[in-house]
This record gives sequence, structure tokens and C-alpha cells, in this order.
Amino acid sequence: MSSTAINHTLEHSGHSHDDHGHHEQSFLTKYVFSQDHKMIAKQFLITGIIMAVIGMLLSILFRIQLGWPDQSFPLMETFLGKWAEGGRIKPDFYLSLVTIHGTIMVFFVLTAGLSGTFSNLLIPLQIGARDMASPIANMISFWFFFIACVIMMASFFVESGPASAGWTIYPPLSALPTAISGSGTGMTLWLISMVFFIASSLIGALNYITTILNMRTKGMDLWKMPLTIWALFLTAVLGTLSFPVLVAGVVLLIFDRSVGTSFYLSDLVVQGQVLPQQGGSPILFQHLFWFLGHPEVYIVIMPALGITSEVIATNARKPIFGYHAMVYSLIGITVLSFIVWGHHMFVTGMSPFLGGVFMITTLIIAVPSAVKTFNYLATLWRGNIRFTPAMLFAIGLVSFFISGGLTGIFLGNAALDINLHDTYFVVAHFHLVMGSAAICGMLCGVYHWYPKMFGRMMDDKLGYLHFWFTFIGAYLVFFPMHFMGLDGVPRRYYAFTEFEFMKEWLTVNTFVSWAAIIAALGQVAFLWNFFYSIWYGKKATQNPWQSNTLEWTTPVEHLHGNWPGEIPTVYRWPYDYSKPGHDEDFILQTVPFSETMSSNFPHDFEGNPEAERIQLEWQKNQEAERLAANKA
Repeated sequence: MSSTAINHTLEHSGHSHDDHGHHEQSFLTKYVFSQDHKMIAKQFLITGIIMAVIGMLLSILFRIQLGWPDQSFPLMETFLGKWAEGGRIKPDFYLSLVTIHGTIMVFFVLTAGLSGTFSNLLIPLQIGARDMASPIANMISFWFFFIACVIMMASFFVESGPASAGWTIYPPLSALPTAISGSGTGMTLWLISMVFFIASSLIGALNYITTILNMRTKGMDLWKMPLTIWALFLTAVLGTLSFPVLVAGVVLLIFDRSVGTSFYLSDLVVQGQVLPQQGGSPILFQHLFWFLGHPEVYIVIMPALGITSEVIATNARKPIFGYHAMVYSLIGITVLSFIVWGHHMFVTGMSPFLGGVFMITTLIIAVPSAVKTFNYLATLWRGNIRFTPAMLFAIGLVSFFISGGLTGIFLGNAALDINLHDTYFVVAHFHLVMGSAAICGMLCGVYHWYPKMFGRMMDDKLGYLHFWFTFIGAYLVFFPMHFMGLDGVPRRYYAFTEFEFMKEWLTVNTFVSWAAIIAALGQVAFLWNFFYSIWYGKKATQNPWQSNTLEWTTPVEHLHGNWPGEIPTVYRWPYDYSKPGHDEDFILQTVPFSETMSSNFPHDFEGNPEAERIQLEWQKNQEAERLAANKA
């Protein structure tokens, strides 16, 4: 009777717990057109890694141009052909490299690669579901993403070259096919690619939301979900509400390009010819783009923050500090991210009053971000820390989030942003707080959940080497850019040799380019470690990190349906680490309170008076037995 009462938990409607039958799958149905969320997660991850390598190589190409603007590299002509005649990258192709690099990293790596991988892998496993709500929609989501990647890469092989209007594709360069070479077919392919990408993101996001709300196992209420799931859930909500706005913006842009409308075009003269378009506004596009664009920053960083929360708690062997505050801060970020987009547009001539409103909301959104940072530091404080590669990357994320976030206060101030907006200061801020931090979160998740994905362990020594190359390299690349920006050095310039005041920064550009090349070489350690370990890594145990969450209760060998029998019931929150009175420093979520009477606290029962009464009776009995033993 006592056990029944103390194990009482909220029950939620879900799916059948019957064991899924096994049937032979062909290569196509198992590895290519798979409907198993774990395989789809691997597909997202490996595609994301390939796109990250391409994006990194593009950045090395334009860093070589910036570091050695007057030198010729014959090898470039060998690989790039007409885009690098004489061994020097052409100015228009330089803009294309910057555009596609930004697009790949923001959308294909940090959005689809990060969220797509870990939402698919962790949502069913951590909430106790057999699979996603719609496995078929899940498969379609990946294939739309893959098609988007192929179309984007195909733009390198068209005569006019890939899009070159920047990753933000501002009109009129993106709206006039004849504006520059990169405004032609390459720009059209960019737009088509993004439509597929957004369709993929929306299908995936709706699937994630439905699964989390409807398919949690018995006992898994919202306040027992890991912070990873909270972050992935709110990320999906953000994507569902903001991506359609970009679709609208892209459709109107296609109309301007193809059917002669003037949504974004007005009073233009090209090569002495007055164009017929009038009445449009390029600022309208900026509003539509940044209404997605700023939530996009949090679509990228929130999954990384959720992953970091899990890894820091696990490897500090401590409960996450301020669980409820962490959840509320994620909700606060989600809500506030929709009312700050205008801080990207301070230089467009907006009303000072409106600029002041956006400035205030921008500074307010720093508060929930600061809550998360302080809670990470408090969790680390006096923890019994295990410095696994995943933990190092989690700490790296906290470092980048702090250093990059502090510079955001400068750019959130309209008076300062007007001076800094088109300089390298923005590049430095953006790459630290979003690029480097999110990449650290993604790599942190790969190292931590690799045993769950592939049943094997990655090599720790190569992991440490990879971390230090990445961490130090990122700071050496981006930290000097703050000072370049403060001196007024503009971003997106092909070379700085034309302006006298910029020439003093040539040596810094050379240093940054060398740092970027060395940091890129450091990624070879990760690539070798990742792919070699799939086949030859040390075999993983069921719970190698001694973690509490549900995914570590599934067998090492994958089966469709995750658990061979009934799905386990959840009794407790996921952060019972180093609990006083327990003989181990972790307690799985599936362990009933009746089995841990000596370590239970009153607040563990979350308002279950019967369970609390039984616990108090047990404690009184223990005290009575102790007194009796002392008298004897």
C-alpha cells in the first residue's frame, strides 16, 4: 500500500506500450528512407557535418583573400577555374563565398544540423515514446532538407555563379536578376533552396511539438522533462511561428524577380536606364527577414543551451541550479525574441522613438540569457567535475555565450550600433555568441550522445585535441575583429589595400587568416574520430556517463520502438545527482521513491500529500529505531 501511494504519479495519454514486432528491412528502408527517429537523427547529423565542412572551406578561401590580398595562388585557379583567374579570387565571387558560407552555417548547420539531429534523437528517447508522432513526416522533413542542400550547392555550377547578395539577401541586389552576376540563376536557386529548407523545418517543428505534448510516458509531466526537451520544444514553437514570415518574404521577392511586381523596388536606375518599378520599399523586406532573423538566433542557440544544461549537470555530478528559473528563462527568450527584430535595422532611418523601444526590449532579453549563464556557473561551482570532451565543449559554450553576449549590449544600443553596424565588430559579436557558442553546443551533444547514436565511444584524447584547437582558434579568429570594428573597418570588403587607414590592419588580417586555417585543420581530429569510431571505437555500455534520463535505459543495440518491453514509468525529475543519503551519485528517473526512502526530500513529491505522509512516517520509524538502539 505504501509503495502504491508513494509511486503515485500523473498519468498522461500516450501510445501503446506493446513491444514492436521486428521485420527484415532492406538497405533503402533502413538507411535511406528510414522512418526510425534515431536513423533520421544520424542522417541530419552527417549531412550537417558535410555542410559544415563545405562552409568552413568557403571561409578559408575568403580568409586567404583577406590575409594576402595582393598575392596569387595558382592552386586556386586549378580548383575554382574562371572564378579565380590568375590565382586570385574575383571580387564578385568573393561576395558569393561570403553569402553561401553564411547561409550554410546559419541555416543548414546550426538550424537543421543541430536542431534536426538532437530533436529527432532525444525527444522520443527522453520523454518515453516509441517514435515521433508521424515517422513519415519525419522522413519527409529530412529529405526536404537534403534537397535544399543539393540545390544550394548546385548554384556553384551555374554560369553566373551562386547568390552574392549576402546571407540576408537584401533587395535590390536579390530582386533584380540583372543587378550583378550573383543576382541571376544562382539567386533563384538560393530562393528555391530556402523554400525547401523552410518546409523541412516546419514539418519537423510541428512533429516535435505534437510528440512532446501528446506522447510522454506515464509519469512524465512537464516539470519532469529534461531541460533539453524544454529547449527543443520552445525552439520548435519559435520556428513554427517565425519561418512562415520568411516564406512570405521570399515569395514576394520571387514575384519581384519574375513577374514585374514592386514590393521591394522603387526608383532604380541601372546603367543609365530608369527601371519601371516604383512604390516598393526594400525596408519592407528587412522587416520580414529580421522578424524571422532574430528568432532564428534563438532557434540556433536554444538547443545548444538545452544540451549544455544536460551535459553540465551530468558531468558536474550536481542537480542543475534553478531548474524552474531555467525553464522560465527559455520561455522568456521565446516570447521576447519576437519583439526585438528592429535592432538589426537601427541604420535604416527608423523613428528614434521606435529605435528606443527596440533598444529597451533588446536589453531586456539579456536578462533571461544572464539567468541561464549564472545558473550554469552555480551548477559548476564546487561540483565533482568530470572533464570529458563533451563537458569541455559545454564550458566552451558558456565562455562564448558570456564574451559574445557582452558585446551584444553595445550593438543593442542604437547610438553605438549606428557607428558599429557595418564593421567587423558585428562579425565578431555574431560569430562568438551565435556561431562559436552554438557549434560548441552541437559538438558537446555529439560527444555526449555518440554512444547512444552509434553504440561506440569516441576517443577522448582526440576529443581534447579537437576542443583546444577549436576553442583557442575561435578566440584568435574573432576576438581581434572587435578592435578592427571599433576602428571603423567595414565588413564584406574584398580587400583593405585601397584605404590608407585600413592598411594598418593587414597584419591582423594575416594573423586571423592563419588562426582560421589552423583551427580548420584541428577539425580533422574530430572528423577522423567521428567516422573511425563508428566502426572501430570502443563498444559503449548502456549508461557510460551514469546519467539519469530515460534514453540511457534503452538497450545499446538499436531497435525500432526503443524499449523491448513496456516503456518505463517516470517517478522523479532528471537531475537527482549526488543526493544525500543515497549510495550512488545518480538516481535514474525510473527509480520509484519507495526504493530511495533514505534520500527523499519533502519537495520531491510535488504536492502528493499521501506520499509525503508515508515518507514522514518512515522517517519517524527510523528515528524511533535509532533511539531504541541507543538505549539498548
